[in-house]
Amino acid sequence: MSTLTYCTVPVDHPAFAGHFPGSPILPGVVLLDWALQAICDGTGVVMQNCTINSVKFLSPAQAGDALTIAHSRQDNGAIRFDISTAAHKIASGSVLINANI
Repeated sequence: MSTLTYCTVPVDHPAFAGHFPGSPILPGVVLLDWALQAICDGTGVVMQNCTINSVKFLSPAQAGDALTIAHSRQDNGAIRFDISTAAHKIASGSVLINANI
């Protein structure tokens, strides 16, 4: 079962000023931060205890896009996430929870 988080990319996000003027897309690092925050909020895990296992950026996120961040724990303990719009997948990946931290 997936936990879902919904957000909209603000049209005035400060990253758009340099990424890229005239054709703004949200940087992958911002998408990844939002995914990690959604995972931490949904699981209670502290972000510093997470290791990014894999990430693939598949499509750009643009100003005004309504995003869904879905995440679920896998059998191996990793947490898989997907970031999507209604039309297509933006990014996917997985996070490991560090047991020794």
